[in-house]
Amino acid sequence: MVSSRPLPERAALNGRLIVSVQAPEGSPMRDPAVIAAMAEASLRQGAAGVRLESPDHIGAVRRRCPDALIVGLWKRTFPDSAVYITPGWEEIRAVWAAGADVVAIDATDRPRPADQALEELISRAAKDLGAPLMADVDSVANGLRAAALGCQWVGTTLYGYTEATASQQPPAWDLLGPLRRDLPETVALICEGGIASRQEASRALDSGADAVVVGTAITGVDLQVAAYVRAMAG
Repeated sequence: MVSSRPLPERAALNGRLIVSVQAPEGSPMRDPAVIAAMAEASLRQGAAGVRLESPDHIGAVRRRCPDALIVGLWKRTFPDSAVYITPGWEEIRAVWAAGADVVAIDATDRPRPADQALEELISRAAKDLGAPLMADVDSVANGLRAAALGCQWVGTTLYGYTEATASQQPPAWDLLGPLRRDLPETVALICEGGIASRQEASRALDSGADAVVVGTAITGVDLQVAAYVRAMAG
């Protein structure tokens, strides 16, 4: 079920929302049919696309919403690396085969499982699959490097979630301006991570992002309910 949809031009993403439709392990929300229903609801209300985790969920949404713009990833953990967002070639190929239009990968400078090199993965994704990539990064330097290596989208997804940025709190406000200034004109800048309100989404656009990814604040039923329960019990 390889995608044949052309990647939207950067201008087509301007001011748009991408909804991350994911659920934690063990949650009843992880059922592919539930994920697909939430994705369709998001698209019906004007979302430009959805960000999905795992080949099963990507396939379920592609079947239910054949025209959806899907950013796909696969979270897998390995003992020799902290990288878990689509960490290697096997995961890139599976996400693309499931029907993603863009494959999101960890593009930080951390060692990858089995010493796979980021440069080689990006090159192989282009040559062997023709798959556009979204670079999930934690810094300006890593974002610019990913774009130079061939990633078509750069997202601030991992700001605050890597060893180098553990003391920082997303959203990545301080990354957006420098990235937009120095990224190639054709590379889309996506603000992802920590956006919890409509006001913050608008601020991200004003700060240089082309589009904004929102997940927990919209689709994170488990985390949102748990947060309310904790607050009300205190």
